[in-house]
Amino acid sequence: MQQLWPVPETKQVDSEPETADELERFYEYPSELSRPWVRVNFVSSLDGAAAVNGGSRGLSSPVDRRVLSLIRDLSDVVLVGAGTAAAEGYRGLRRTEARTRRRTERGLGEVPPIAVVTGSGSIDPASPLLTDTVATPIVLTSEAAPVERVAALTEAGADVVTAGRNDVHLPTALRELARRGLYRIGCEGGPGLFGALIAADVVDELCLTVSPLLTSGDTSRIATGPVAGTPRDMRLLSALYADESMLLLRYGRLAE
Repeated sequence: MQQLWPVPETKQVDSEPETADELERFYEYPSELSRPWVRVNFVSSLDGAAAVNGGSRGLSSPVDRRVLSLIRDLSDVVLVGAGTAAAEGYRGLRRTEARTRRRTERGLGEVPPIAVVTGSGSIDPASPLLTDTVATPIVLTSEAAPVERVAALTEAGADVVTAGRNDVHLPTALRELARRGLYRIGCEGGPGLFGALIAADVVDELCLTVSPLLTSGDTSRIATGPVAGTPRDMRLLSALYADESMLLLRYGRLAE
């Protein structure tokens, strides 16, 4: 893995952040946050596809999955849309030696909970998200969700949060997460949720892995939904080069 940006102090581009500590430096959240900080993580093909054969794994690589795991380890909570959670087979995150070390050093909870966004509460109470987990899962839903469905999710052990009338109002949902002490928010999509976060103008960072594949077809891009009122300017924070052809980019919103 090679560092491309920021250019290393040696003015060379062959620095290799191979040690855990060095790679962690690229993905640390800001310290002492007083508001929710939303970091979105995606992998995309060269021509903008967010999935291959119905999932993102065909676009990924061991290095990309290593960074995904690192971002999870550094986050207070993992945010994901219900459709993506179902398509990708999400379940509660596991304890690992690296995860325990990273989180202990930063004073974080043992394992980050997963917060699922679903305006209708459409999660199976028997889903591994609820039944195979260490941390209490969070369901972010709306007043439109059927009462019996909310009751079933609560009975299954979820922390059900109503944030919005007809759909999930994301700024309210983020405030509810912060009220629980969950400020470092690692969002893993899908495209609809990312698009809604853009429309709400609450995205602070985008970690984008560019996979060296051309896929064509009608697969969704990484963000879909309503057009943002004003495009959000972002700046490149870091760029890593891995596996001879894969780019790992991190962008942050410009200071206002």
